[in-house]
Amino acid sequence: MDRRTFLRTGVKKAAEAAHQIAEESLASRALRWIRPPFALVEIDFLIACTRCDACIEACPHDVVFPLSARLGPSVAGTPALDLLNRGCHMCEDWPCVAVCEPGALALPDGEEMPPPTLARAAIDSKTCLPYSGPECGACAHVCPVPDALQWLGGVKPVIDAERCTGCGMCREACIVSPKAVTITTLAAAGKP
Repeated sequence: MDRRTFLRTGVKKAAEAAHQIAEESLASRALRWIRPPFALVEIDFLIACTRCDACIEACPHDVVFPLSARLGPSVAGTPALDLLNRGCHMCEDWPCVAVCEPGALALPDGEEMPPPTLARAAIDSKTCLPYSGPECGACAHVCPVPDALQWLGGVKPVIDAERCTGCGMCREACIVSPKAVTITTLAAAGKP
C-alpha cells in the first residue's frame, strides 16, 4: 500500500467513525421526543429539516410542535409529536409529510404503504378502570389500526404491540388521571 492510499484509507475510516459517533449521540438524545410520521433517521432528519414549520402548520389536529431552543441548537425548532396530550390521527393523505419539501418526512416508495410505527403504547393495568372493576370503554372505538387494541373477556383493553403504531389515540381518549396508556419512544422501548 502506498502512502497516498494509506492516508485516504485512514481519512475515510476516521470520517466513518466520526459519523457513527455523531449518529449514536443524536439517536441517544432523540430518546426524549417522537418525530412526525415517516421521518428519516435522526441524523438524516436533522440534516434535511429546514425548520420551515410547514408540517406543523399542516397538521389538522395540532399534534406536531417545534422543539424548544433549550434542547439545543441542533434540534431547536424541529418538529416532534405531542403524543402525551394528543393522538396522531394518521391522516389518510399525510398532510404533514406531503408539505415537507426538503424530504425530512418522506413517504416510502410503493403502492402498499403500512402505517408508520411512531412510538410504543402500553396499558397500565393499575390505572385502567376495567382492570379494577368498573366498565369504561372510552378508548374502544378510537384506534385507527384494526386489531391493535383488543379486549380480554370483552372488557379489558390490551394493546397488540405488533400491530400498534403508537399513535396515542387511545391515550387521548383515556378518561383517568394519570392516563392508563403510556407512550414510549421507539428507541427507549428498544425498537429500531
